[in-house]
Amino acid sequence: MNYWSMSFLGAIVLLPSLSTAEVVYKIDLTNGEQHLAKVTAEFPEVAGSVDFHIPNWRTGKYTLLPTADGIRLLNATDNAGNDIKLARTARGSWQANLTQPTKVTLTYQLHADELGVRLRHLDETHAFIDASGAFMYTPEHKNDAVKVELKVPSNWQSFSGMANAGSQHSFKAANYDVLIDSPIETGINESYQWQQDGRDYEIVFWGDGNYDVDKTISDIKKLLPTSKAIWQGYPYQRYVFMIHATHDARGATEHLNSTIIQRLGHTFRKREDYVQFMATVSHEFIHTWNVKAYRPEPIANYDYQNEQITDLLWLSEGSTSYFEMPLLLRAGVISFDEFAKDLSKRINQHMQTPGRHQQSISEGSENTWIGRFGHYGTNHSVNIYSEGYLASLLLDFQLLSDSNLKASYRDVHGMLYKDYALPKHFNADDIQNILAKLTGRSYKHWWRQNIESPFALKPQQLLAKAGLKYAYPKGAEKLANLDITLAKGSTKLDKVMRGGIAWNAGFVNKDELVAINGRQLTAANFNDRLQDFAPGDKVEISFFRRGLLETKTLVLGERFSKPMQITAMNEPTQAQMDFFEAWLGVKHPALK
Repeated sequence: MNYWSMSFLGAIVLLPSLSTAEVVYKIDLTNGEQHLAKVTAEFPEVAGSVDFHIPNWRTGKYTLLPTADGIRLLNATDNAGNDIKLARTARGSWQANLTQPTKVTLTYQLHADELGVRLRHLDETHAFIDASGAFMYTPEHKNDAVKVELKVPSNWQSFSGMANAGSQHSFKAANYDVLIDSPIETGINESYQWQQDGRDYEIVFWGDGNYDVDKTISDIKKLLPTSKAIWQGYPYQRYVFMIHATHDARGATEHLNSTIIQRLGHTFRKREDYVQFMATVSHEFIHTWNVKAYRPEPIANYDYQNEQITDLLWLSEGSTSYFEMPLLLRAGVISFDEFAKDLSKRINQHMQTPGRHQQSISEGSENTWIGRFGHYGTNHSVNIYSEGYLASLLLDFQLLSDSNLKASYRDVHGMLYKDYALPKHFNADDIQNILAKLTGRSYKHWWRQNIESPFALKPQQLLAKAGLKYAYPKGAEKLANLDITLAKGSTKLDKVMRGGIAWNAGFVNKDELVAINGRQLTAANFNDRLQDFAPGDKVEISFFRRGLLETKTLVLGERFSKPMQITAMNEPTQAQMDFFEAWLGVKHPALK
């Protein structure tokens, strides 16, 4: 299959630009200690009223960012070098009114110190450039070919998912959309290359960390073929893994044929940390299909200046989270126990999130752009990643049951890639049509009940289908509980769980607890003092609210000293083992 036909972002990206015009970006990255770059953007001829933009958000992070705040000393000139007046028209937009056609050159200073949001970062050791935070564009030439030229210190190496344009420090893209989805990593780094299944791979490490290069590459090589369990074919010919070993930034972002992954430098060696790292690698790799090759209708073509609301963001993000560990399990990178530990943690978090009763995953998707976290979010909202994961789990089990194990949620995504790849797009009706095609049943009622309404997860009943148990481990003891969380290093209430003991007694977040039955509470002794009592005991709690001392009496609730966990049944039925294998693609642990 032709690479260009499957890997682009939208209709305007599907084919190389028919125009011979080219937009050229030059960026000077030699002033790293001050995080200051100098950008020159050369645009082909334009005329009349022309808008120049810096994107207000970047792909993979569905929130508006103050991107334009890093731009200073913005200047525009015409063919002859004469100044062109620019008027600010919006947060990320400027306008020029040209009396005659002319080429336009923009120059500006760029402050690049946003490593954690993976937007733009420059210091004396490297630069990471996501074009949405660095390169302005004009709609008139958004579809034209693009060239990027870097000026860097002599000992730097430069990498991108884009092809080189004559030198290691210059790159080319078919248009601005491809540029946006092809970040650049340049600096003092380690890089490794290999070929696999007819494709080229690179991995680049920047920063000081306790990572094991050989093990990482070996496990990535195991992961790559598992994509065939879901999709037929690849949306790329070359893929670049960019790894940042940092001292404070964490996170990751998917791109067209590359990913940027950031972890604290000391969190690669321990097994639990390494599994989390590989889960992130798997997550971003899956995004190469889910989001980069097929997307819901509202975000099929990116509008970089405005929010793009969709009710299916849970499928784009949560379903990606859902597939990350099963693929690692298939690859033999993780064990069943490690998979079960992750799933247990996710279900436990869900069961302790009151917002699961308040908001559907569909509404949660639409609210992502304005999502609130903390006390209010926990009590009244759902997260598209964690809840989207569990919605995917529910749908997967429903499909397996309805099809007698002949179809799974993997098939849904395989069909999305086959039939709805960009420049096409899909909506909720299309998903339901796929489900009906796979099972011969209508999913309209199921969709209303579980996607458009808050779903009710019954973990024990659900997991039993696959020969798994969900229960408290041996030795778990009942402890006194208030259904609260405290702010770090304080006795001030951070979260008061809706419907819980403290909530029903009238406590609110930011109340500062100071005594229980007249004895002082501190951050250091809070848990010990609380466990002086048993579930069901009546206690008097003193606290400050708005600077005034108050007291409330309540009956303590209960929690267990150990969280619930998923384990394999010792003697599952054949039907349960068959379900397990159809679900995860490996044998049930009882057979090993």
